Amino acid sequence: MELRERTQAGLNDCRSALVEAEGDMEKAVEIILKKGLAKSAKRAGAVATEGLVVARLAADNKSGVLVEVNIQTDFAARNEEFVKFAETVADIALKARPSADLGAEPFPSGGTVEEARQALVGKLGENITVRRWERVAIDGPGKVHAYVHMGGKIGVVLAARAASDAVAESADFAKFLDDTAMQIAAMAPLYLSGGEIPEEARKKQSEIYAAQLAEEGKPEAARPKIIEGKLAKWQKEVCLLEQESVLEPGKTVDALRKELSARVGGEVTLSRFVRFERGEGIEKPQGDDFAAEVAKMAGGG
Repeated sequence: MELRERTQAGLNDCRSALVEAEGDMEKAVEIILKKGLAKSAKRAGAVATEGLVVARLAADNKSGVLVEVNIQTDFAARNEEFVKFAETVADIALKARPSADLGAEPFPSGGTVEEARQALVGKLGENITVRRWERVAIDGPGKVHAYVHMGGKIGVVLAARAASDAVAESADFAKFLDDTAMQIAAMAPLYLSGGEIPEEARKKQSEIYAAQLAEEGKPEAARPKIIEGKLAKWQKEVCLLEQESVLEPGKTVDALRKELSARVGGEVTLSRFVRFERGEGIEKPQGDDFAAEVAKMAGGG
């Protein structure tokens, strides 16, 4: 029972491990762990698209991190141990160096993040990945703000500079950050402003519009002007400052920023944002193969 409480492994596994370890408790724990890791290795190839996006802010609100931890099924994503693991990884990321390999960072209960991940895979029977993480930081007057939407499906970390500490501490500044973070979550901008759009991205978008116009049979002489208009519209869709506010239609995010600056008596500028949407860019498994496998494991097939 002691071994079962320590490892949460099945009774038969605990009995076998104790026999193999000749009653040595510590050795039996090691055997259970190794068996769990063997099980986790089998799961390593499975696609994990569910999970959580977790945000963490430093106590002084000068830095924050966004972390995505994935698991295979929505059901497992609600498991208390998985949630605790994801939140612990976010805590570790907040204290880690910006370029750190999170997998190699120490885990509070012992070992590394990677070792804790492997052990949890063995325990829950589903592949788990610490997919990505990013830090946002700011110097001088200003704050970093975090917003997590739909129970961890979408997360945003946003940094804004203020003219003074008094402005940064104002209720208006706090509301603007919260509203803007919700805007980012809802409208998924790719860039802060038009100046951040890479030339390659503009060129690719231009080629897409050119191909569409050719398909539509638009006169060749008229195409450059039409493409120019389409690119301007596209820029307003993908750049945060140029997007129409979802909370105040008819005004752009930049117009609201300028209004805030005038109201608080000092310039407010948006510095950087990071937005993660759970599972974005991951190709999900086709068909019912995984569902059939789960049913089979549960005795349903």
